[in-house]
This record gives sequence, C-alpha cells and structure tokens, in this order.
Amino acid sequence: MKIKEEQDLSCNEIEVIIKYSQRDKQVNRIIDFLHSFDMQIKCTGDNAVERMINILDIYYIESVDKKTFVYLENVVYRTDFRLYQLKNKLRTYGFVQISKSCILNINVLDSIRPLFNSRMEATLKNGEKVNINRNYLNGVKKALGGDKEE
Repeated sequence: MKIKEEQDLSCNEIEVIIKYSQRDKQVNRIIDFLHSFDMQIKCTGDNAVERMINILDIYYIESVDKKTFVYLENVVYRTDFRLYQLKNKLRTYGFVQISKSCILNINVLDSIRPLFNSRMEATLKNGEKVNINRNYLNGVKKALGGDKEE
C-alpha cells in the first residue's frame, strides 16, 4: 500500500481518495475505519452531563444489571443504548462480542493469551484485561483476520 500526503491551504476539510484495482476486504476495512472517525455515541458521566464520545476512543462496552457502560482508556461513561444495539451499530468498525455482556474494540487490543476452559484473556493497550468467552472465540478470530472466508 502506498500513502501520499498533500497539504493544500485552500482546503476547508480533509479529503481522502482511495485508489484500488479491485474492492476487497482490505479496501473495505480502510473505508470503514475512515467512516468511524466521525461516528459518536451519546454518553453520560458521573456528573450527569451528556457527552458525545467518538467510537475510536472506546475500549469496550459492557452491560451490567441492565445498564450499559462505555469504557475509554481511563474513564467510564454510561449510555442509554442497549448492548445489542451498539453491537449491531459498531460491528463494521472493529467491535466484536467477547461475552454475553461485553463487546470489545479490536483496534485497542494489545495481546491475547489462553486461559483454562478454552477461554482467552485479552490485554488492552491501557493494560486492562478482559476475558473472551469460548463461545465468542470464532468471532474474535474472524475480526482479527484469522478467518479468510468472505
């Protein structure tokens, strides 16, 4: 892949042009990633102030006692969205379900190591660890590019 940068002082916004001979999985992933820059979800902090959180800043989303929490690098917010709604909305942007109550942003994954009972432990870029349930391992492998089928 070749990347060209060009500064144009007359430009009012960033323009990205993607040239390809055939649209494949890699091209689709690049396009999805670029679209994710502008995508945000509404969240509430401890002080009940609403904030729009960019999805690229999200590490994982967890549902606990019918409440949905959005975890960033070092802060947690609450959202009114249900986990299944966010899973469907964020699937094409690198989010994958890792347990019944949690979806993970694959882009912040640092490493994975095996645990007992066919489970895995994911270490995130901020050092936090989350468990991947064995029922969701295939989805994680597919999101990481381990499944070459299209």
